[in-house]
Amino acid sequence: MAILHNLGFPRIGENRELKFALEKYWRKEIDEPTLLAKAEQVKQQRLAQQSYLDYAQIGDFSLYDNVLDSSFLLGHIPAKVKHLENTDHSSQLESYFAVARGAQPKNDSCCAISAAEMTKWFDTNYHYIVPELNDEVRFSLNPKPLIQQVIQSRKQGYNPKPVIIGPLTYLWLSKTKDGSSQLAYLEKLLPLYTELLGEFAKCGVEWVQIDEPILATELTDDWQWAFKFAYQSLISRKTKLLLTTYFGELKENLTLACQLPIDGLHIDAVRAPDEVSRIEKMLPNDKVLSVGIIDGRNIWKSDLTAKLDILEPLQLSRGQKLWIAPSCSLIHVPISLERENKLPEEVKNWLAFAVDKLDELQLINQALLQGRECIAEALQNNALSIQTRHHSALVNDAQVAQNMEQIDNIIQAQRSPFAQRQVQQRQELNLPLLPTTTIGSFPQTGDIRAVRKQFKTGQINQTQYQEKIKAEIHACIQKQEALGLDVLVHGEAERNDMVEYFGQQLNGFTFSQLGWVQSYGSRCVKPPIIFGDVSRQSAMTVDWINYAQSLTNKPVKGMLTGPVTILNWSFVRDDQARADTCMQIALAIREEVQDLERSGVKIIQIDEAAFREGLPLHKQHWQAYLDNSVNAFKVCSNVVADNTQIHTHMCYSDFNAIIKQIAQMDADVITIETSRSDMALLGVFDSYQYPNEIGPGVYDIHSPNIPSVEAILALLEQASTKIPVENLWVNPDCGLKTRNWDEVTPALKNMLEATKIARARFNQSVA
Repeated sequence: MAILHNLGFPRIGENRELKFALEKYWRKEIDEPTLLAKAEQVKQQRLAQQSYLDYAQIGDFSLYDNVLDSSFLLGHIPAKVKHLENTDHSSQLESYFAVARGAQPKNDSCCAISAAEMTKWFDTNYHYIVPELNDEVRFSLNPKPLIQQVIQSRKQGYNPKPVIIGPLTYLWLSKTKDGSSQLAYLEKLLPLYTELLGEFAKCGVEWVQIDEPILATELTDDWQWAFKFAYQSLISRKTKLLLTTYFGELKENLTLACQLPIDGLHIDAVRAPDEVSRIEKMLPNDKVLSVGIIDGRNIWKSDLTAKLDILEPLQLSRGQKLWIAPSCSLIHVPISLERENKLPEEVKNWLAFAVDKLDELQLINQALLQGRECIAEALQNNALSIQTRHHSALVNDAQVAQNMEQIDNIIQAQRSPFAQRQVQQRQELNLPLLPTTTIGSFPQTGDIRAVRKQFKTGQINQTQYQEKIKAEIHACIQKQEALGLDVLVHGEAERNDMVEYFGQQLNGFTFSQLGWVQSYGSRCVKPPIIFGDVSRQSAMTVDWINYAQSLTNKPVKGMLTGPVTILNWSFVRDDQARADTCMQIALAIREEVQDLERSGVKIIQIDEAAFREGLPLHKQHWQAYLDNSVNAFKVCSNVVADNTQIHTHMCYSDFNAIIKQIAQMDADVITIETSRSDMALLGVFDSYQYPNEIGPGVYDIHSPNIPSVEAILALLEQASTKIPVENLWVNPDCGLKTRNWDEVTPALKNMLEATKIARARFNQSVA
């Protein structure tokens, strides 16, 4: 009989209870005990939903981020927040959230605390808080919260399997400001892991899940050596280690992983199916082989027959040393299909969310134990569902296939060189030095959400809804004009989400009601489901943008989400190449760009916030992904005249390795996140001259902190040393929808005041 286990489970609660409790706590509407009580309730709910597993994973729950949890577990707490724990009325939770979100000063005697840097977790849309390494780092184990969870779960009858991030992955995820190797800190860190495993042993823990997903990336010789050194140093442990890898192939790390002194190895058999047989032969027979057989990253039903074809030979060779699980943590998918009663029934029958995936795992295990005959009906229904999906008229559109035949010709179309376009655009727009703008969205207030809900539930009709949204757009334009911004936006009051809004107006998409997935902290998204060929039904944004432009003489940007971001932030069909789906979306967005330009819009922003996110973990696959992504952007943008300015936006990613490909997108203006890293991302421009205009974000919108004029001015001056001042724009890091007006208004005032000072300094130098 195979052992059933899981690597991780959604932690926001079935009704996003944790999200709402966190936000109430941050607004000071509830106290710490109330927040922790709600968190405990969600924890217990999660355990109950997985109660039939042979092991209950402990430690995958978090109030904000698991990497940040690891930092506090290891005593790796930034010096800038340590003073908070020395006050009479503070707790570690205050320090924890100060690292994650920043903190305003409580009085005149202390300064605001800036949030730690945040970036994407491998190639997912989950964001983690980046640990910072420097000479002042002193690790100190703080295992009590995790040990208490282990003890409590055992008392409740569960068999706990603690989940921790491995020492190599933790260091690899960290950053050093001086450019030194993270491995310099390994010897300081390893004694804490030894101590932690000892604490688990005292609690009677049999297995510890130690996550090392960097084994699915390209590791240099020194990192491979570090793996051998680190795990050899942990060999005296009294608990068993299940080393978990996921998100891709092990490739050159395969032999290393199989030979490490561990007790079991988990592999991603969904993304790396061809490695299963090799690993089975190479991994010693006395070690557990955990096979990640169910896709933890997407929402399609598994082909159970195909999964059994893989597992049955392994069961014969491994026996009780075979474990089965999802490929990775299920945090990347929604919780359950049970209450999804508005999905098209045919499409719903093709899906499996987190709870449903664990049900699939149970069926597979039952077949391994008793034979396929015992689940014959389930296998038959599963096969029918798989077959129906592949042949469904909902999936296949002959017109889209015909349009795709022209894609190569469309990609080849070229705009004039940027220098020529730039002259025409400056004449057309007549903007000042250091033009100011925002990324697109403004606060999604309670009033806006109420209007959207009223329309959705039929309390107001289409005309009433449009009038209310127009009123919000009008107010947004007035506020921007009062502030003095140069290029305005309509504020996106009509959009619940930058991807969902477009998906709702495109063929080939559907949406869940409750399919929320955590992006970071309390931020949750409800990814669209791309089940079929994609095409545009009609204009999606033109009327709203034209209305906003009618209210002002300043240029208003047309705001679109790009094809790569729509792809990467959706659950994508797996029955055709992702590249083909991306191009279908690009053709749809191209039509919208054409309509916006025809209506007189002179600046069109095609956001590609997730451009970097989809980059494969192995460099040998980079070129194909980048070529397709750049081409998809060009399909959208190369249709406009030279005097129409194309913008794009990218956020929270390290772009340095792909800056040349980003330049190949040939957007007239790109805006990027740089404030949390203190403009460190602009270091690439020391060796690469970016050819077009760029707006490095000058303040962090993911923090409630209001930036000072001096701080923004300092960032602008840093940026001016990397980018010609005449090509520099001024803007926040990202959209402002998650903030409130009390934060946005003073922050933008300070941004504009800093710009005014900078213009006075830079105008002279430009002249």
